Amino acid sequence: MSEEPPALAFKDLTRDFPIGLRGYKLRALEKVSFNIPAKGIYGLLGPNGSGKSASIKIILGLLSPSSGRCEVFGEKAGSQQSKKKLGYLPENPHFPSFLTGKELVEYFAGLSGISGKLAKKNSEEVIQLVGMENAANRKVRTYSKGMLQRIGLAQALVHNPDILILDEPLSGLDPEGTQEVIDVLMELRNKGKTILISSHLLSRVEEVCDRVAILHKGRLIKEGNLMDLIEDESKTTSIQISGFQSKETLESVTRFLERENLEVQSIDTIKRPLDEVFIEILKKDRELHQ
Repeated sequence: MSEEPPALAFKDLTRDFPIGLRGYKLRALEKVSFNIPAKGIYGLLGPNGSGKSASIKIILGLLSPSSGRCEVFGEKAGSQQSKKKLGYLPENPHFPSFLTGKELVEYFAGLSGISGKLAKKNSEEVIQLVGMENAANRKVRTYSKGMLQRIGLAQALVHNPDILILDEPLSGLDPEGTQEVIDVLMELRNKGKTILISSHLLSRVEEVCDRVAILHKGRLIKEGNLMDLIEDESKTTSIQISGFQSKETLESVTRFLERENLEVQSIDTIKRPLDEVFIEILKKDRELHQ
């Protein structure tokens, strides 16, 4: 039996942009290779100019690679078959403000090739999924930022895509709006969707992502399971000791334990926050390529 292809595959992906009239090129991506498995939440991380936007545009078929290949469940990115499998919410969506939320989602259902009763049925289901049924008949111009993000998720889901691509889905949201969107993403993951998130809000990415890739200056510098990545970059050790309150150094503590025969209850690796790990990884990469 043949192995199921990954949801997204980058194979030596390179993208150059011409600059000026003298043949100069800006390299946005340089031989980037990694796979995004199906059914989970994947974080695409990196500072501004790292290649995240170029990567997303290539997946969507808005840009073509200069060399290499991008595949969506084995189909070439940009093909009609690959586009049917994708739902997309940009960072700053501009929806027709005169439409109601329900009209907006039904409109995008039509753009996706769904019409009639099925468009209405799908729209009602995704509006309920994102918790917008009570505001579905309100004009989009009356929506808060969090409501716009949730109705944006609904339009991206109305044609039931296998992969959902979200560019900064938590940007500009207040804590309540952020949690609402995160709750929707977790429910979508439980329903078997593949979700790719590009974001700068690393503390919230850490809450939801199963795996991450970190890009820097167009190169892939880290990729893998989120918890493994954090543990690999975490070097601090905590020792919890029963009945001990000294503030001595670790060397003094060790000698004290040997002398007093105190019981060590636990020795654990302290996991650093993802934003600290992210900054440390970029620092190492800059030092390596100076």
